[in-house]
Amino acid sequence: MSLSRRTILATGAAAAVVAACQPKAPAPAAGDAASKALATLLDEISTAALKESPEYATALAVTEAQAGGPYASRLSDLSMEGQVRRAKMVSDYLAKLKAVDRTKLTSADAVSLDVVTTAFANYERGSAFGYGKFGFGEPAPYVVTQLDGGFVNIPDFLDSQHAITSKPLAEAYVARLEAFGTMLDQETTRVKADAGNGVIPPDFILDGALKQLKAFAAQKPAATILVASLARRVKDLKDLDAAGQAALVASAEKIVKEKVLPAYGRQIEALAAVRPKAVHDAGVWRLPQGAAFYEAALAAQTTTTLSPDEIHQMGLDLVASISAEMDAVLKSQGLTKGSVAERVQALSKRPDQLYPNTDKGRADLLAALNAQVEAVTARMPEQFGALAKAKLAIKRVPEYIQAGAPGGYYQGAALDGSRPGSYYINLRDTAEWPKFTLPTLTYHEGVPGHHWQISIAQESTGLPFIRRAILGFNAYAEGWGLYAEQLADEIGMYANDPLGRLGYLQSAAFRATRLVVDTGMHAKQWSREKAIDYMLGVTGDQRSSVVTEIERYAAWPGQACGYMVGRQVINRLRDGAKTKLGAKYDQKAFHDVVLTNGSLPLSVLEALVADWSAKAGAA
Repeated sequence: MSLSRRTILATGAAAAVVAACQPKAPAPAAGDAASKALATLLDEISTAALKESPEYATALAVTEAQAGGPYASRLSDLSMEGQVRRAKMVSDYLAKLKAVDRTKLTSADAVSLDVVTTAFANYERGSAFGYGKFGFGEPAPYVVTQLDGGFVNIPDFLDSQHAITSKPLAEAYVARLEAFGTMLDQETTRVKADAGNGVIPPDFILDGALKQLKAFAAQKPAATILVASLARRVKDLKDLDAAGQAALVASAEKIVKEKVLPAYGRQIEALAAVRPKAVHDAGVWRLPQGAAFYEAALAAQTTTTLSPDEIHQMGLDLVASISAEMDAVLKSQGLTKGSVAERVQALSKRPDQLYPNTDKGRADLLAALNAQVEAVTARMPEQFGALAKAKLAIKRVPEYIQAGAPGGYYQGAALDGSRPGSYYINLRDTAEWPKFTLPTLTYHEGVPGHHWQISIAQESTGLPFIRRAILGFNAYAEGWGLYAEQLADEIGMYANDPLGRLGYLQSAAFRATRLVVDTGMHAKQWSREKAIDYMLGVTGDQRSSVVTEIERYAAWPGQACGYMVGRQVINRLRDGAKTKLGAKYDQKAFHDVVLTNGSLPLSVLEALVADWSAKAGAA
């Protein structure tokens, strides 16, 4: 799962980065008024988006000009007024995009228009409901959950992405600490407002969020990552003496004590106050206009017009076919007794498949992931013409958010090369990661998955900046991540590792079950427990992992459907190109079409592949 882009427009060192690291698309030919006007509009939208999300501006390491002004000391405005302002910006820009005469654009510019218009149409549709998270970004029904909110995003952002390489950046960090207290209170106000309109998360979501909030709030200010990160890094500054360093750390500690932790307390009080009114029903069907909300979420997350029933059936069909393939692999390894899920569960508990749940065990696990990345990266020139340049770091999910965090996710690299892409793995319990499951996660989050796909897009300087680094489409990105798992199998990464291939199939089955349980909970009124039992019965995964996943889907409706829907579309497009081109089919060229055009709605991707196939066939 890729988190870097999903937070850019939904929520929300850099000032020293030279403009050269932000190359724009080539200027349109002289006299091409329509293309020039579109380029100007897209640049304007990019700047407006980054101005609304200073965190993402930091993550990308853009210049202040690119982000519409100074941003290193700011955090996103998460007030209701901020939400409404962003929603109006979306509507205004959508009207301008629709006014562009597409017939006067070059083919490349027409694609850019289609991409941005599709994104903004989805954002506008999600804004109509007026609750949860809306404006820039896909709609999400709840402001604070075990998975999302300032308390989840900001501490890790400040520690891992806000650079402290000079006194001004250290001072900006302290300013952001103060802004963090304001952000938490903005969210708390919205939690209360939504609750007054009948929008309250399920009880288990509130319990998960409260557990994490209370654990953080119980710390001494100096012991929080917010202060400890500054204290650790400020020691390396050359432009600040020891007294100045101590003063900054003391200021940070005071802000955390007097502003941030009290804001945590107020958020805890607000969630605890609505907890007695929460129900156990998992789906958004119970919310105001719940069915319409879910349809809007699916449209945004899959960029298709597939209905909940169609997605549900797709999942059931895939589960049946993948389970049969898993059964065959298990039998080939002498594992014949019990259901597929029971045999996978038994395998998952074998001592030879487990890393010790210790610091050394975690270190050995991370070392194995790095070796897997190195091995698969060496094979990439066989499959791609465009090769990613950005480095990849593999990290443990921070302990203070691991309880509610996903099993793995990716954050993109800084555009100036100052920070590598990061593949995070949740190591709260190493038993959740039997050895046979790990290669597939690496191929999904790292290479040739998210790191490869996002880095190639960021490095495709012929694209408008908004397509290179700002807009992201869930079904495309996660569909590619799942296709990457399949591609690793196709090129033989499991040739001498049958249990690793079982892990790949288990992952595919897991993603197929997501189609079933997501639509089950949100459209067919399945309970949390029914969804857990179904996923356990198909995948044989660890119960703790499945519970975390199901609760994630309840908090983030539709998102989990993008994976398999996206993979199936990419497979269909590849199969169609192979059939049409025959001996002229070029796998490298196909992959380059898919990746060098940036993140795309699936409908636009289909048109691009069709155009490439036609030209390749005529050559």
